[in-house]
Amino acid sequence: MDVMGGVEDQDGGRRVAVVTGAGSGIGRAVAVALDGAGWSVVLAGRRETALAETAGAMGRGGAPGPGAGSAAGAGVLSVPTDVSRPEDVDALFAAVGERYGRLDLLFNNAGTFGPGGIKVEDLPYSAWRKVVDTNLTGTFLCAQAAFRLMKAQDPQGGRIINNGSISAHAPRPDSVAYTATKHGMTGLTKSLSLDGRPYRIACGQIDIGNAATDMTERMRQGVPQADGELAVEPVMDVTDVARTVLHMAELPLEANVQFATVLATAMPFVGRG
Repeated sequence: MDVMGGVEDQDGGRRVAVVTGAGSGIGRAVAVALDGAGWSVVLAGRRETALAETAGAMGRGGAPGPGAGSAAGAGVLSVPTDVSRPEDVDALFAAVGERYGRLDLLFNNAGTFGPGGIKVEDLPYSAWRKVVDTNLTGTFLCAQAAFRLMKAQDPQGGRIINNGSISAHAPRPDSVAYTATKHGMTGLTKSLSLDGRPYRIACGQIDIGNAATDMTERMRQGVPQADGELAVEPVMDVTDVARTVLHMAELPLEANVQFATVLATAMPFVGRG
């Protein structure tokens, strides 16, 4: 690994990473961190304008053009993608193969919390389905496509990092769809890790609690607790999450962080409820 000149693969080129949900929050922070460490980064997300903003944050400039495979400035590939749609996922990874010929890292980050404050008995099927299709099925579809590339390429192998949540361990009130998908994510991560062994494909999971993003802005206003009270919760800088993902990503394939939990130190998780 050439630390000063950027991360290199065994052919002497820049390693290639796909980041889903790259248009904002954790995805954007991780994309910026990978770019700064010398990776070639493929940005995937539903909103083209948000992907362009991430490309700008990476110092690349430019805006993504229409359709899969459009460039967002020098060295950045931006592919508008809805991970719940198999055809979008196929187009994303076809673009990666055509542009780079290999894939070294997939950060499976795209996800949605779904509608909040809805009791189990009142949750519409459509809302349940949207959360499951995005968080769990979308993660599977991207991992499956990454497996195909990583297994076929030479040298063989790569790494998949799934964005779980501390909700993979303990739920919040009225979060049945999100919590179910994040528990499912843990099983998916374990199966991918096991099935990837023969092909040098490592898979791990990062469980994040209260990183400061638009999604967690409500924490500053007060959120429901298990005892029925509202409480303001502390948050942490999202760049600390990105640094953790970067550490996991840059390990040699002979080593793997299977599970990592990164959270705002004083948030109600240990002893929740």
